[in-house]
Amino acid sequence: MLKLLFSSWGAEWGTAGLVFFVSAAVGRFAAEGMNTLQWCGAITAILASITAAVAVRVWKDEPSQAKVRINRD
Repeated sequence: MLKLLFSSWGAEWGTAGLVFFVSAAVGRFAAEGMNTLQWCGAITAILASITAAVAVRVWKDEPSQAKVRINRD
């Protein structure tokens, strides 16, 4: 079960759920009324969850090998 949770599929769906949950929570609190400081925190939370979702999708699976030129005299 942990293998599925920590797989790329689980990470993609987990971050998508995070974006949905944060957006729903912000929408709920916005409907009740928020002050400026709360709006700043809400925008930061939304941007952070979107950043995490994008990072999971664009991160490479395996690191690529760096090409190194060796000078042999």
